[in-house]
Amino acid sequence: MKKVNFLILGLVCISLSAGMNSAIGQTGQSGSERSMHPASGQSRDAITDAQTVRQTEITRPEQKKTEHDRSSVFAAPNAMPSSPAFENQPDDGKILGFDFYRDPLNAKKPMQTFEEIMKADVADRPQVMKTQHELLLRRYDLTPRLDREAKMSRGKPLAVGPTARLASGTSWQKLADMSPAEIRSKNLFPYPSLPHPKQAPGGQVFPQVQTKMFPRLERFDVEFDLPEAFLPEFPPAIFLQNRPELGDVSRGEVVSINNFYRLFKDILTPVQLDGFRMLLTPFPQEEFNPTDDRKSTQPSLGVTCLDCHVNGHTTGQFHLNPDIRPEERRFRLDTTSLRGMYNQQIHGSKRSLRSVEDFTEFEFRTAYFNGDPIHAMKKGFTIFDRIHVSHMAQLQNMFDFPPAPKLDTQGRLDTAKATPRELRGEKVFFGKGKCASCHQPPAFLDHQMHDLKLERFLNEPGDGPMKTFTLRGIKDSPPYLHDGRLLTLEDTVEFFNLVLQLKLTDEEKSDLVAYMRQL
Repeated sequence: MKKVNFLILGLVCISLSAGMNSAIGQTGQSGSERSMHPASGQSRDAITDAQTVRQTEITRPEQKKTEHDRSSVFAAPNAMPSSPAFENQPDDGKILGFDFYRDPLNAKKPMQTFEEIMKADVADRPQVMKTQHELLLRRYDLTPRLDREAKMSRGKPLAVGPTARLASGTSWQKLADMSPAEIRSKNLFPYPSLPHPKQAPGGQVFPQVQTKMFPRLERFDVEFDLPEAFLPEFPPAIFLQNRPELGDVSRGEVVSINNFYRLFKDILTPVQLDGFRMLLTPFPQEEFNPTDDRKSTQPSLGVTCLDCHVNGHTTGQFHLNPDIRPEERRFRLDTTSLRGMYNQQIHGSKRSLRSVEDFTEFEFRTAYFNGDPIHAMKKGFTIFDRIHVSHMAQLQNMFDFPPAPKLDTQGRLDTAKATPRELRGEKVFFGKGKCASCHQPPAFLDHQMHDLKLERFLNEPGDGPMKTFTLRGIKDSPPYLHDGRLLTLEDTVEFFNLVLQLKLTDEEKSDLVAYMRQL
């Protein structure tokens, strides 16, 4: 798109967004102020700067709009046909339906403009989020209960559960005594799938703590739905397996194209630094791109790999899995951590990609564009050569798990350091709890895919086989399960107690949580 088109579209969008500040959660600050992050020393977001059009004073004749510039001659319906013979052809030779390359994917009618769609989405957004919030309140107690001692790697307190609301007259013990068929018939299972707030169009949604720092990641049609207390730290800690003695190397900053070289030039190799650069470079994505398909107010260069996998970890961003059709059959999918990637043999919740290089390459073709490369052709098709892919993969393989000082070299608790409660929890983990059947130390995963067959408990189709994700550093990664329906570790234990029919006692559940906090 030529610069003049960006300018015209930008001016239209700026005027629209000025009247929509309350609807899209603007703070009233300037773009510069919103980009400030005093704790990190970052002044502005370089990606935002690169795609921001500077308005200049109109003084030269060639800058001024003419009648021709303002005319409707450029609109497709007003185009002069190349031949008058079309009058005798079907539909006068015109395309009256949707024209994919031109019309937005979510348009309700052909030739609908981006401004019309954005206006409708902004108007619908309060009701969309009200509906989602009411659903969450029916399912969960969202009042955070924070542990006084247990913390994530950079000090954020852990939220304590379980948070799920049980049906009147039901208890966890009563549910555990029921058969799956009975729970299903009475609609009592407390952890149904967690839906995307707006299934169509779905897409990537970033938490408010992140969009406040990077407004370019804010959508005008939907917003993040879970309270911050149930999310990972922002910024997350970074641990490198090539420099374990340094501990957290994030220094309290969100790594971006602004600061990665300053932070890592003395820690990483040139190849790894180049991989970092690529992972911090924005590429067009389904909801963040220059076309009318976008859900960002302004045209966008896209998102970076580490916008989602912040600091090689996650802050709970979610979208829809790219592997299922039709749209209503797809499920919500949380962004997972890249920590310990070097120790994993399959990648992707359902795609089972067999190398981090494949994951790096195909993540762009799948998650970025909902598994549809045809969309990518319209919004910005990028082909990564294998050299850049290998550099990106090498950097990802540097991300390590957080230290676990109570684990020995085999991934078992050191009896001289662990508490009696944690030791009892480990016994449950490797015994009655059946956790180790999938989560085997030292990485606490088995490189396999498993089907929990949740349709036994729910009037839902089930998810089929899903990748086993690591439990190392699990306290840093709420919410849990692939769609984030389990807000705390306590919820996770209750979920698996029902699904695996373990019959755990209250003490065993508590001990198991205490143990997992040490992983």
